[in-house]
Amino acid sequence: MQSYAADLIALGLLFLTGLAADQLGARSRLPRVTLLLICGLLAGSAGFDLIPESLAALYPIISVIALSMVAFLLGGELSLRTLSGHGRAIVVISVMVVLVTQLTVSAGLAMIGMPLAAALMVGALATATDPAATLDVIRQGRASGDFPRRLKGIVAIDDAWGVLLFGLVAVLAGAVEGNGSAHGLLGGALVEIAGSVALGLAVGLPGASLTGRLSGGEPLRIEALGLVFLTAGLSLWLDLSYLIAGMTAGAVIVNLAHHHKRAFREIEHIEWPFMIVFFILAGASLDLSALWAVGPLLMGYVALRVLGRVLGGWAGAALAATARGERPWYGPALLPQAGVAIGMALIAGDLFPQYADMITALAIGATVVFELAGPLAAAYALRRVRDSRDQSAA
Repeated sequence: MQSYAADLIALGLLFLTGLAADQLGARSRLPRVTLLLICGLLAGSAGFDLIPESLAALYPIISVIALSMVAFLLGGELSLRTLSGHGRAIVVISVMVVLVTQLTVSAGLAMIGMPLAAALMVGALATATDPAATLDVIRQGRASGDFPRRLKGIVAIDDAWGVLLFGLVAVLAGAVEGNGSAHGLLGGALVEIAGSVALGLAVGLPGASLTGRLSGGEPLRIEALGLVFLTAGLSLWLDLSYLIAGMTAGAVIVNLAHHHKRAFREIEHIEWPFMIVFFILAGASLDLSALWAVGPLLMGYVALRVLGRVLGGWAGAALAATARGERPWYGPALLPQAGVAIGMALIAGDLFPQYADMITALAIGATVVFELAGPLAAAYALRRVRDSRDQSAA
């Protein structure tokens, strides 16, 4: 039994660290996500190497559980009431952010000397976001109003756009390099999206009808856990996206379970302990040496991604005719970027092995930068929009 002692002690310290980050974030306005990532960075191999290997090995499964819960919560934001008021803005802004980011990053990197095929793939990586970090910043700041509602909707669907665009860009990059193996990726992306939506429907339809029947409209905690774990497990088994499947199931339940009072209250209650472990272990897995491996190229990528997000967010918000005070802040609020980009980088490296080391190092280095700085930018954007709204009301 003593072999588990280090893991249990480490878990206890992680939960207490999460409590401290929560309190410090409330007093300092620093996003607790950034604080947890910094704690993980200090405790991981890049810092003092305090996390047992057996606990660090749990990161993949913890990330699936935590992000699946986030997916359900984001799907719950896609109610017909929300979509009727914000649906056009959500779609237009999310599409513009993805497209402008892709074009800006790819064109900019190609202009500074990166091979065109590699620049195209790196541009596709830049479209990936971190819905968990964005959602937590919104919840920590208790943000309300049109802007945070639209943000939740945008991060709920932009992964689907990102997966589809990644497949399209891989085909284009393959044509540039004469690499025929990339052509199958577009079909694979379409199959993954369609299959994930179908799985979400298969879980969400009976879930909407059956959950909450034993407790007067409030789904039981065990029902919430059952749906989350079932959706995540089936997605992994079928090689589908558990994020898209979870968001689809969440959207189906929130729109069809009319007997529910608050469909996802139980997930909100049990999510935070998983998120603490997830973000700290994510910080511990960050590799600072990747920052030095790509150096100036990373600086260019970071600047181009920021520019692409800001321009895309502003253009999409202008097309959707949102309030003028909101338009400059959609891009900064969508800067967090997580491990999805690294997963895309591994696929890109497999398709284009001649660029694998460069793409992977760039993705890892950018994840370090945007995971730490992205939540700060998102929190600042939310405050600026709130202040602008308050001034207009006055």
